[in-house]
Amino acid sequence: MIEQPIDYFLIAWFVLALLSTAYVAWDQFRNNPEPVVMRWGFILVTLYMGPFGLLLYVLADKEPRPGTHEEFTAPLWKQGIGSTIHCVAGDATGIILAAAVTAVLGLPMGIDLVIEYAAGFAFGLFIFQSLFMKEMMGGTYWENVRKTFLPEFISMNAMMAGMGPVMAFLMMGRDMRAMEPTELLFWGVMSLGVMAGFALAYPFNVWMVAKDLKHGLMTDRKPGTRFHQARPANPGAKDHRERHGGGAAAHGEQHAHHGAAQHGGGERRHGSDLPPARAPTGPQVAAMAGVTFLMLLTGLVTPAFSVNLGLSARDVGGVIMPPGMIMDFNTPGETMRDMAAIRPGLVSYEAPPTARGDQPLKPRIENGAKVFDLEASVIRWNILGGETVEAYAYNRQVPGPRLALTQGDRVRINFTNRLPESTTVHWHGLVVPNQMDGPAEITQAPVPPGGRYTYEFEVGQSGTYFYHTHDHADRQQALGLYGALVIAPRDPAAEPRADREYTILLQEWLKRRWLTYPAMLMEGGLPNFFTINGKAYPATDTIRMKVGETVKLRFIGSNNNFVHPMHVHGGPFEVVAIDGETLTESARYLADTVNVGPGQRFDVIWTARRPGKWLIHCHIPHHTTNNNVEEAGGGGLTMILDVEA
Repeated sequence: MIEQPIDYFLIAWFVLALLSTAYVAWDQFRNNPEPVVMRWGFILVTLYMGPFGLLLYVLADKEPRPGTHEEFTAPLWKQGIGSTIHCVAGDATGIILAAAVTAVLGLPMGIDLVIEYAAGFAFGLFIFQSLFMKEMMGGTYWENVRKTFLPEFISMNAMMAGMGPVMAFLMMGRDMRAMEPTELLFWGVMSLGVMAGFALAYPFNVWMVAKDLKHGLMTDRKPGTRFHQARPANPGAKDHRERHGGGAAAHGEQHAHHGAAQHGGGERRHGSDLPPARAPTGPQVAAMAGVTFLMLLTGLVTPAFSVNLGLSARDVGGVIMPPGMIMDFNTPGETMRDMAAIRPGLVSYEAPPTARGDQPLKPRIENGAKVFDLEASVIRWNILGGETVEAYAYNRQVPGPRLALTQGDRVRINFTNRLPESTTVHWHGLVVPNQMDGPAEITQAPVPPGGRYTYEFEVGQSGTYFYHTHDHADRQQALGLYGALVIAPRDPAAEPRADREYTILLQEWLKRRWLTYPAMLMEGGLPNFFTINGKAYPATDTIRMKVGETVKLRFIGSNNNFVHPMHVHGGPFEVVAIDGETLTESARYLADTVNVGPGQRFDVIWTARRPGKWLIHCHIPHHTTNNNVEEAGGGGLTMILDVEA
């Protein structure tokens, strides 16, 4: 499915690639007088390189007019394209097949690159060169293997030196869908890698064609075929090329005509048609082999300084990480999975824009216990106008439903995990049996996807608390797994009272390039949206009051990262409870700002002294914007107390 803007480009690219390939295939077999192996070479390369393969075919190989293929393909630069096409068709096919297989097998990227090189070299040497070219080269199969080994080695080294780094850097980059053969991005990286390999291999192939070490483009006009001609269409072409094209053109014509003359003939020795001064020497061939091998080693080793080649497709699972995240050669796969975006395809429910979080969850009574059913799942949640986030949610709302209890209650929570990863639930600040506390791998085994767990305990405290995940909480809590837990005291008179109550759960979100990432205090993870009860101003609630009324605001630091100095306009409030503990009257104090850190709770009572619209907001200005933009006078952690006379 489409998850990133590049997906649109990839769809368009592969449509063009298929259309280009279809045209090349049709034209090659219908109109172009060329050996079958070269026809398939251009078809495969066009499939891999799309419109660029078509461009190479039209400029270098497609017969412009009947009977002119020999003259048209004679220039050395075109012969070099033909040689590179032949190399890339065989080598890249082996590389791509190996990349797909190693990804499925879950092999590390470093081993993958080595296997890809071996597979590409073997496919190019043993299949495309020695087998498919056997009829044109003459001699036995193993003689051809021996003769083509060094040219293939040089060409393959150069191609993999270009292709390898492209694959390593892009597959191990931010969007690791590139490691999954089931994703378009994987094939897009392969296509770009083939183009890079072609560009790097081309000059070496030009040299080998010039030295008669490799075949270039060829013309096939065997008797009995529709392309057979009794004599060249332009008998003066050779004289014209010799007068105006120089040695390279003349050599190119010789090489082009060689394919027609020798097609089906006897053995031919590389370099045997060149004068001694131009024939390749052993030191020249050895130097070319050595240099391309050094290029290959550089191309394979260089990525290891920047990306973790020890990871496999299974280790990262096709994750997409936030823009700007810094990765290096020892970044673990678990880090990447932890910071990854929620894949939109995992969304099981899309909440309507009017949906609100922190809705009271009504329990049922079973054998004297209050029983709640809690389920975690992946949803799409509207935080502001047309702005949505993918979220991990309890009971399809962000924050999760409010659990209203009374001190002394026996509580049972039947929890079901519908997430794509394990999770748990922790009851923040409550004194509960250790096995009910929730930390994964410490007090309980994590609840796997599709699993269930029952939490049961007696409530011995009162005040403002909250519940949240305690399995990879830096990821899961940031994505929405939290909710309020409000416990009334046995004696109602023990609780400071107000005319109204409102619970404020804070959160930070990171939304970039259509995807939602867990906001974290690290490179690439800083939030750009902020919410109160799952909504960003101006979509936050408005509390309506009359002059003289009071409201108890329960601030809950359900966020992961920042200390939020929460400030109320219109006069000070009285701080009556901290972290669930009600303050004695002598310990209560007046303030207009409380610093709400992650995990902290403050109960404050504010009195409406004068009519008007009074703000509740974080006093860090950036946290009162939406993606750094103010809307209707604010944004993010902002809401209004609307007081009438």
